[in-house]
Amino acid sequence: MNRRSIVEVLTGAVVLLVAAGFLVYAVAHSGRTALSGYTLYAKFDHIDGLGIGADVRLAGVTVGSVNQERIDPKSFQAVVALSVRGDIKLPKDSAAIVTSESLLGGKYLSLQPGGDETVLQPGQTITITQSSVSIEELLGKFIFSMTSAPKPGQTSSSPPAEAQPGAAKP
Repeated sequence: MNRRSIVEVLTGAVVLLVAAGFLVYAVAHSGRTALSGYTLYAKFDHIDGLGIGADVRLAGVTVGSVNQERIDPKSFQAVVALSVRGDIKLPKDSAAIVTSESLLGGKYLSLQPGGDETVLQPGQTITITQSSVSIEELLGKFIFSMTSAPKPGQTSSSPPAEAQPGAAKP
């Protein structure tokens, strides 16, 4: 019995070592690299779905990541701290936009450079921002607009005959 338990323990240890090896390989070859650079800030009304570690992209190329999210206690806006590669010098009038990867995918921060001659320095805030678009909110507005649309044969400028003042009732 003692010999059997030693074999089981050794087998379990080998399985754990192999699993750890797969984990190390997956992390090392995941395509993610530690980006060094400088930190910028941006304020948004809402950042639905944007999480810490989300990509920061410029022209579709990942140039950084989201490091921190917090609420500004005075304006109640979401403040996002993002790192940008050191070789990317953004003009002062650049924009930061919370964008969807796809209809069901995650969110990322898209940077659109402006045309200003001066560049953003580390620690400065991107002032031109666009918050995320809520698909649920858009669907709700669409459905509401369809339910309040005029019926066929009815113009939107005149109410139905029974609702008009002085209309004869059958």
